[in-house]
Amino acid sequence: MKRQMKEFKAMGNDERKKKIEELKFELIKSKAGAAKTGGSKIKEIKKAIARIYTLDKEMVKESEDSKLLKRKISKVKS
Repeated sequence: MKRQMKEFKAMGNDERKKKIEELKFELIKSKAGAAKTGGSKIKEIKKAIARIYTLDKEMVKESEDSKLLKRKISKVKS
């Protein structure tokens, strides 16, 4: 799990979006073949998609926090 998160963090925004699209397509294929193989792969794919979305939200929050901090610092300096 940690290895996978490190890989996702190393990716750029465009790469993560492309990876989500690939995972969604793979999820559709897995759902079609779930009767044969079982549902464990579906769970793994859903978790990977959720991890990417979570990482995206964290990155947005960090950028918003840094913008807010810069604004506060500029107010203090003035």
